[in-house]
Amino acid sequence: MPLFKTISYDIDTQLFIWKILESETELNAAVELQDKHLHRLNGMLSEQHRKGFLSVRKLLMEAGYTDFDLNYDTNGKPSLADGKQISITHSYDFSAIIVSSQNVGIDLEKQREKIIKIADKFVGSEAVFLNTERNYKEDLSVIWGAKEALYKMCNSRSLSFKQDMHIHDFSKNTNQGTATVSCKELDFDCQFTFHFETFENYTLVYALENE
Repeated sequence: MPLFKTISYDIDTQLFIWKILESETELNAAVELQDKHLHRLNGMLSEQHRKGFLSVRKLLMEAGYTDFDLNYDTNGKPSLADGKQISITHSYDFSAIIVSSQNVGIDLEKQREKIIKIADKFVGSEAVFLNTERNYKEDLSVIWGAKEALYKMCNSRSLSFKQDMHIHDFSKNTNQGTATVSCKELDFDCQFTFHFETFENYTLVYALENE
């Protein structure tokens, strides 16, 4: 069963993770799409992206929804017809969604050496606690995933991963941390909690806004 895992964070927040084992044809036959989403699918050049897109619709079904319940705003932030919040991610062999009554974000990334090469593009204040000799790739994957999740939550293309998003030291925690997003230009200053885990060489991060 390609439903890889479910996580119930609380009564209002659930995560669903799909391992993509099906062919594109099998996934296509299992879902029905809105015309605008079908048009979007047909415009994707990568089979991998198309399978990720379709597997997300399978996850929607697991959560009790269909593609017809899903819409996107002008920035690309998704939402559900019943007012629930949703965040979406897919990477290579996995896809995941988080559904909640509160603002949430999620990111899933395959761990790759490439992240070390691009670290300077997104690591800012985090440099003070990163250890390049110990779990460097893994910690960078968490930082990147947390910032991606926060970016989705804040829904502003003006935010800088390096300057505006600050992941606090999580080296003493095995699965969670805190973060601040602060942008004077947008008059925006919020605190977040994020959770992370690793499986099959992938890093999953999901974030919630602190009350």
